[in-house]
Amino acid sequence: MKQNYLGKVYLVGAGPGDPGLLTVKAKGLLEVADAVIYDALVSPAILAAINPLAERVDAGKRRGRHSKIQAETTQLLIERAKPVP
Repeated sequence: MKQNYLGKVYLVGAGPGDPGLLTVKAKGLLEVADAVIYDALVSPAILAAINPLAERVDAGKRRGRHSKIQAETTQLLIERAKPVP
């Protein structure tokens, strides 16, 4: 049976970490997101722009140290794209 996904997932690059360098679209998406999955390179200043009601998931990747393997991160994205019953 084919699964339909009605949610949306956006992949947003945070650049060098300066929130002033985020695109207007990226900042707007963070402000209204229901969930944000981020890695260890995202600065505290950018994390502060996330909707305070949003679920936050640290997928923290650093060279040689991963809190989640890529398959787990991908599964998180898929689960959050599914509509809420």
